[in-house]
Amino acid sequence: MPLRFLGALALSALLLLTGCAAGAQPGPEAAPGLEAGVVDTTAGTVRGQVAPGYQLFEGIPYAAAPVGPLRWQPPRPPQPWAGMRDASSPGPRCIQDVALDPGSGQDYSEDCLSLNVWTPEGAEQRPVMVWIHGGGFANGSGDQYDAKWLVTGGDIVVVTLNYRLGALGFLAHPAVGDGNYGLADQQAALRWVRDNIARFGGDPDRVTIAGESAGAVSVCDHLVAPDSAGLFDAAIIQSGPCQQQPELPAARAASIDYARSVGCADPATAARCLRGLPPEELEGSPRYAWIGDAGLSGPVIGTEDLPVDPVDALGTPRAARVPVLIGTTRDEFTLFTALEYLRTGQSPTVGEYPGQLAEIFGVDAGAVAARYSPDRFGGNVALAYSAAVTDGMFACVADRMAAQLSRGVDPAPVYAYEFSDRSAPAPDPLRTVPFPVGASHSLELRYLFDVGGAPPLDPAQRALSAEMVEFWTEFVSTGAPADADSEADAPRWPAVRDGADPRMSLQTGGSRVTNTFDAEHHCEFWSGLQR
Repeated sequence: MPLRFLGALALSALLLLTGCAAGAQPGPEAAPGLEAGVVDTTAGTVRGQVAPGYQLFEGIPYAAAPVGPLRWQPPRPPQPWAGMRDASSPGPRCIQDVALDPGSGQDYSEDCLSLNVWTPEGAEQRPVMVWIHGGGFANGSGDQYDAKWLVTGGDIVVVTLNYRLGALGFLAHPAVGDGNYGLADQQAALRWVRDNIARFGGDPDRVTIAGESAGAVSVCDHLVAPDSAGLFDAAIIQSGPCQQQPELPAARAASIDYARSVGCADPATAARCLRGLPPEELEGSPRYAWIGDAGLSGPVIGTEDLPVDPVDALGTPRAARVPVLIGTTRDEFTLFTALEYLRTGQSPTVGEYPGQLAEIFGVDAGAVAARYSPDRFGGNVALAYSAAVTDGMFACVADRMAAQLSRGVDPAPVYAYEFSDRSAPAPDPLRTVPFPVGASHSLELRYLFDVGGAPPLDPAQRALSAEMVEFWTEFVSTGAPADADSEADAPRWPAVRDGADPRMSLQTGGSRVTNTFDAEHHCEFWSGLQR
């Protein structure tokens, strides 16, 4: 029963994110001014929405439409406009794999490079968080993330954005370039923030980049990408499989295969053929990093714009030296196993288990099977499999990155967490599978963003949500979520020091620092398997 990892990763955030900006109203007819929902940007004037405690501006172009001759080209500056531009509704989502997207019915377009700005009432030189959405580099959009809790609760400015996805964002065919156009889009959005965010009450000298899943992989890449240098001052990495990125030769081969699948096999005419295809024929993705019989698209390393593997480079002079907040959820992979069950109606069996592990862990599958025997999980193969992939692909990778960032001479501070609410509300379909999903991939997003698609948080979970909003916004504001100088009634959150294990366990009843993460996730075992 092979796992369709790409589809699951794309769905992981989208199942939870169903609306944005409820209750906000178009700005009043008033003289230009931020409080009236009117701002002059470098490309023209926009009128957004005014709501209690915040203003919201949506669908602001940060780059020119990447269409026609600009398909598979670096992003260009947006075309200026005259008069007042309506910024009271989101722009179209980028072309994406609608077969994987439960948000069907939304507008999709190749002309999609826009962003949304949430700013608190009375904002002036407030710190800024730029949020990069997940979705496996195949799906998603910035408007899915309602950021009003972060904005009103933490008094920060939040920017969400769209970037090119799938083949249009990451095709590395020799006829059209080395890929990474979606990553370049994110850099263009960061430059827009640098040049414009002060007009929205933000401080361009205090910018934190943040993301979950594919968005977190993007953050890892910006830490080492030369063209991202100087565009941010701190980073948040949530559940990012940052090791799952291909070298250029593998991406080239997969892109050539993809071009063949859409009818552009001839190298002599591939560029003209690919650029001549209608965008709806490019909704799919070249598959680069493989798990089982499916894989991820996304940025390509070993290129001019992403020359090094971020996981190897973190903590070295090749990576940005900025404060980092990094973490995972306690049961990352149960989501993907559950989605596969919903697709097939079957749970993995004892007989299938060795083959599943071999698809992911290759020659190490036997050692993994012994360490993660279903007998240790009450005979439940789904939970054993999920635990193995959680630990090997998420938890201990994040642990390794935190350790690397914390070592060396005078490193920038790094803070580690684990989201541990194993009763976190999940979307309805996930509650029908024959095993608990627990604190699975993406479920922490409901504690930071006002999103739908699952039962509401109970009182204890609302308290945890408020605590997490405080941690995140304090990190964006100061570079530390809650350190030893915190007020007496606030949780103390020590930085990771020289690879040590202190980690904030985000849980109901009061988050607390633990030192058992490595042991619980068998990180010494996984470290021994690294080649």
